[in-house]
Amino acid sequence: AGTMADKKKKKKGSHRKDKPWDDASIDHWKIEKFEDGEMKAPLLEESSFATLFPKYREAYLQEIWPQVTSLLKQHGVRCELNLIDGTMTVMTTRKTWDPWAILKARDFIKLLSRSVPFPQASKIILDDEIASDIIKIGGFVRSKERFVTRRQRLIGPKGDTLKALELLTGCYLLVQGNTVAAMGPFQGLKTARRIIEDCMKNVHPVYHIKTLMIKRELANDPALKEENWDRFLPQFKAKKTKKPKRKKPTTAEKERKYTPFPPEPTPRKVDLEIESGEYFLSASKKKEKEQHEKAERTAAKMREKKRKREEAFIAPKEDDHPSKRRKSNTTEERSATQLAQALLSKEKKKGAGARKKKKMSAARG
Repeated sequence: AGTMADKKKKKKGSHRKDKPWDDASIDHWKIEKFEDGEMKAPLLEESSFATLFPKYREAYLQEIWPQVTSLLKQHGVRCELNLIDGTMTVMTTRKTWDPWAILKARDFIKLLSRSVPFPQASKIILDDEIASDIIKIGGFVRSKERFVTRRQRLIGPKGDTLKALELLTGCYLLVQGNTVAAMGPFQGLKTARRIIEDCMKNVHPVYHIKTLMIKRELANDPALKEENWDRFLPQFKAKKTKKPKRKKPTTAEKERKYTPFPPEPTPRKVDLEIESGEYFLSASKKKEKEQHEKAERTAAKMREKKRKREEAFIAPKEDDHPSKRRKSNTTEERSATQLAQALLSKEKKKGAGARKKKKMSAARG
């Protein structure tokens, strides 16, 4: 019995041995860097990706293409620039030592085509932690004016809103035409895409910025790190704008009676000619009629011009009862001598008044 119990114990604990991967110091979620030489055999098939680029990027791409070639050559990826078709192509070779390099090269040329500068776009090749996303924003709004205002809302005054989003999400963002190019960690790209799409759906980015700032503060607090944050986050309610009231129909619209028949079509030029009989005239008769009408119009204009010229030589009518002259009471109509006399008389009156006042004050004193 004892031997059986010992065998069971040994069997039970036989698998409980220390494993080298169970050490607490090892980070199981860490992605190990793929080094040159780890892939034992070359790739069996050639993979290639191509992307179009706009005409205005042609000069810049020609300038930086030697740097692009040297950067991709380090990973064994070949690239081509076709200026006739306006395409960039990347493809694997026998020297490609990283299977994931072709996908990073595909994202790299996409970023270059969307106006991302070379120093920034090259980070996606050099760093495995950085990913990219091209967010299309052109199909959210029909109106061109509304699209421009919402895109400007995403950028903000002097680019402040876009800069705040870059700091909070940890992503590089570039708004260009109908797309937004984003580069950064996967979680940041997910957040950036949601904010950009909501902005084009008429949700202002400032609401998301406030929420992200609060989340950042809560993540730094060790006491609240594991708790539910819903009670701390702001709740924004959508405002329902009132629709404009429908105008009441006018009396004319009310009196208009319903008729099942459609309105009469407007007559064509041929119909009008048939009614007047002009349609049945010969070409020569039509020409004579046109010349006669033209001569009449010219004669009417000549008579009108002659009448206007003769108006200048017609004498104006004289009034039978000329209007009475106004009395010249104002100082403007008086002569110089009359003005001088009027001023002297005023001065005399003032002097007499002053002497009277002095006499009155002396008598009182």
